Amino acid sequence: MARLRSRKVVPQRSAGELDAMAAAGAVVSAALKAVRAAAVAGTSTLSLDEIAESLIREAGAIPSFLGYHGYPASICASVNDRVVHGIPSAAEILAQGDLVSIDCGAVLDGWHGDAAITFGVGALDPADEALSTATRDSLQAGIAAMVPGNRLTDVSHAIEQGTRAAEARYGREFGIVEGYGGHGIGRHMHMDPFLPNQGSPGRGPLLAPGSVLAIEPMLTAGTGQTLVLDDEWTVTTADGSRAAHWEHTVAVTDDGPRILTL
Repeated sequence: MARLRSRKVVPQRSAGELDAMAAAGAVVSAALKAVRAAAVAGTSTLSLDEIAESLIREAGAIPSFLGYHGYPASICASVNDRVVHGIPSAAEILAQGDLVSIDCGAVLDGWHGDAAITFGVGALDPADEALSTATRDSLQAGIAAMVPGNRLTDVSHAIEQGTRAAEARYGREFGIVEGYGGHGIGRHMHMDPFLPNQGSPGRGPLLAPGSVLAIEPMLTAGTGQTLVLDDEWTVTTADGSRAAHWEHTVAVTDDGPRILTL
């Protein structure tokens, strides 16, 4: 396909490259599904990491996260007030009612997939259920904005509007996590441009057929401000409120958005 060469366009991939990214994305999706099925009360987050790594390697892929800037695991397991980058641990045992966010990445044949889900251990408190659903709804709003001719911050604005619509729907306020967001992805896991989860529309590089972004809203039940723990990875909410995180790797096509991590 013809590619726009301007640096003002989110980097484009060919049809074949998108298929290769979708193959990596399918590995990520399968790992997340297996982790969710195993995440019952009494299970350690380290055991979830082991399940994900085993599945990724059996598929012929490599965990994207393991060793990335020194990160020691194949998934991020962020429980309750932990937003992102929670390090799995044998000492962290899941309990009924925990709100769990799992972020996972895999590289297959040189192409990366990246996705995240949030779920409950057993039945969730209605407030936590609303938080997770609102975050997923915000993700879907961002995905819907992945069409040719839009600009980067049209996606950001759509995510923010999705959050505000969820607030009206659920009759509660959500914090949009500050300083964290989505990103370009392809031969590397994190690439330019950075994708904020809120902001004014109509700014930044153009979206064109083949442009790919990892879209990942993170919402809290309280403040959007965060703290980083002494492990220099785990991000928690500054006020101890619970957090949710949903992510897909998504491509722009002439036929509409294509989710590469289904």
